[in-house]
Amino acid sequence: MAALTARGLVVSPHKVGPDYIDPGYHALATGRVGRNLDAYLCGPELVGPLFAHGARGCDLAVVEGVMGMYDGAAGEGELASTAHVAKLLRAPVVLVVDASSQSRSVAALVHGFASWDPEVRVGGVILNKVASDRHEELLREALESAGVPVLGVLRRVAQVDTPSRHLGLVPVAERQSAAVEAVAAMAAQVERGCDLEGLLSLARGAGALSCAAWDAAESLASSPPPPLPVPSLGAAAPEPPLRPGRPRPQTPDGLKDKDPDGAEDKAPGRRPEVRIAVAGGPAFTFSYAEHAELLTAAGAEVVTFDPLHDEQLPDGTRGLVIGGGFPEVYAAELSANEPLRKAVAALAETSAPVAAECAGLLYLCRELDGLPMCGVLDADARMSERLTLGYRDAVAVSDSVLAVAGTRMRGHEFHRTVVEPGAGMVAAWGVRAPERRLEGFVQESVHASYLHTHWASEPGVALRFVERCRTS
Repeated sequence: MAALTARGLVVSPHKVGPDYIDPGYHALATGRVGRNLDAYLCGPELVGPLFAHGARGCDLAVVEGVMGMYDGAAGEGELASTAHVAKLLRAPVVLVVDASSQSRSVAALVHGFASWDPEVRVGGVILNKVASDRHEELLREALESAGVPVLGVLRRVAQVDTPSRHLGLVPVAERQSAAVEAVAAMAAQVERGCDLEGLLSLARGAGALSCAAWDAAESLASSPPPPLPVPSLGAAAPEPPLRPGRPRPQTPDGLKDKDPDGAEDKAPGRRPEVRIAVAGGPAFTFSYAEHAELLTAAGAEVVTFDPLHDEQLPDGTRGLVIGGGFPEVYAAELSANEPLRKAVAALAETSAPVAAECAGLLYLCRELDGLPMCGVLDADARMSERLTLGYRDAVAVSDSVLAVAGTRMRGHEFHRTVVEPGAGMVAAWGVRAPERRLEGFVQESVHASYLHTHWASEPGVALRFVERCRTS
């Protein structure tokens, strides 16, 4: 991606699967937002539209795969695998092969991948971790019989190493200058070792997509209006929620309605914006770009803050979103920022909507590894030796600021921490697969859970959250 961008091309970066970390490196390489394509979280029908949305105005798109090419959701066949996404996009595949410790066997390996599914078009191979010129010569001779062109040969280079820890690569936000240097070294290595013209020619041969690009406002317009809280006895019924583009009702004398502060709407058909604070910075790097786009399309002003350094929430915050990341790495710093912890707790006490995923769940607990956190939830969190990883099929077991009871969503868990208890008096989700259990917390206007979800699959989540921010 970086090598092609350096040639002056506008490259659209994508990642198969739920991974948040790789898209950060993609953004560094291309200068564009990295986007995920996940056929399990969003459904196969949204892969093409989300791809087209991210690739608007680009010269080409590069999609990084996940795991082995045919590895998808456990027990679901090809669903959410790299091969599945390649077929949905009608995109040719460049197979990257670890060529270390083999020579002629590489031909059998490539032949197996190329012939396993005839609907997957393997257009070329990049040989990785090649030891020497002689090793390269042996590999090329072997691959001549496989009929798959070699589009690149990469040697071992220390400068491109990327450090890992308990949940994979260290995110860009935690090693910005080192990551910039590593990506530059990668680009130089690919420029030297890969046939970029051959790769571009292969990309030009991708099949045409017949789907329209995904659009946040259009997806909200086709979602049912979110139910509002039932008014107390004798109270006036709340105004029905408005979908984007729907004109506001007018008073009998034809004057436009006023907002609660008496100010007129900024534009016909658009309700006044509400400010929603979204956690960011090195401790909270996990988010899907479409979430902020959906919140904005629903009428929110999205403002990012850094819980490591900001001592107060953004002025006028009416709702709070705390996504995933690595609070366990920064537990001491997060705990030391007592003013912000108190501000988050105070906001929750006002019944302002709060949505927390994984890292956000840990931050809302009383303690994380013995260090004080926000204390919004009656739960404690700690690091564990056990990795919890995998897709989840879940259903909302209670009404919350995100969903009504019975809403089914697919999600993903990825953590080495444990929260005790694992569910509150009112749980967030009933996990249906791979095991049946209650998970997460619904407490007043707080929704906190380990489950990562992709709101493009259920845009009503964003609409409901923004509307609750308006009416809280």
